[in-house]
Amino acid sequence: MAGKVRAKFYVQEVRHVHQQDPNACCAIVKLAAVYGNGQGNEDWSKWTPQGSVEMTITNPDAVAAFELGASYFLDFTPAE
Repeated sequence: MAGKVRAKFYVQEVRHVHQQDPNACCAIVKLAAVYGNGQGNEDWSKWTPQGSVEMTITNPDAVAAFELGASYFLDFTPAE
């Protein structure tokens, strides 16, 4: 894998958080690892079959980009 890891995660939860400002957006998006045969994630999940990511997002367009139950790739590359 030499410096790069690609992992497949699915959206487990999208929870909208109430804000005092009715025009403000805040949501917590939780993702969980996809693992198992035939899931397109074998290189990573063969050795690390569990994982989670939780993000608090205040950008409405970014919140809308995450569909409950949909899968997404997360690419981890060194930041230089």
